[in-house]
Amino acid sequence: MANLLSNFRTTLILSLALAAIMIFAFARVSGVDALTFGQAVARWAHVGFGILWIGLLYYFNFVQIRVMPSIPGELKPAISKYIAPEALFWFRWAALFTVIAGLAVMGLKGHAYSAEVMSFGFAGGLVEGDQGYALMGVGVWLAIVMFLNVWGIIWPNQKRALGIVVVDDDKKAKAARVAMLASRTNLLLSLPMLTSMAMYQTLFG
Repeated sequence: MANLLSNFRTTLILSLALAAIMIFAFARVSGVDALTFGQAVARWAHVGFGILWIGLLYYFNFVQIRVMPSIPGELKPAISKYIAPEALFWFRWAALFTVIAGLAVMGLKGHAYSAEVMSFGFAGGLVEGDQGYALMGVGVWLAIVMFLNVWGIIWPNQKRALGIVVVDDDKKAKAARVAMLASRTNLLLSLPMLTSMAMYQTLFG
């Protein structure tokens, strides 16, 4: 068992296999139609990728960005050359698949539901009861903005800041600051986004 757990890939594959068994078990006992079950699987993926994405966002902001200034200069390359690029790999791809899975959940709930959420409840004219769509729409659009921020601002600037793309020192320093501010923007948006997602699912289903 210790040998199995010491290997990251093997542990992850085994965890996914156990999850697949659980999904199969739910399929056997739930008694729901295929569309509803598809929503459940898509939501499972959405939550799993979302934990990885937001977890790494919090790692960067709660730990790495705050601690980096106090790390001795000779030790900083260990972060910038090894840890940060690896974390950013999982971070950006988790962001992409979180959004894809979330849009899949929404799409599987039907065109009318998707239109209402994406338009903040205005798709069929704002009527009593559409306020929930508006609140869910806030969360969906915040997540999309955060995703675009990851791929359009954070990652391009991190490549310059970490030396993956070679630039002069002034551009490197500027890129590092832009990436930090963009990451802090996502931190700012993350809690209202999560509030929208979690509260909606509990109160409106």
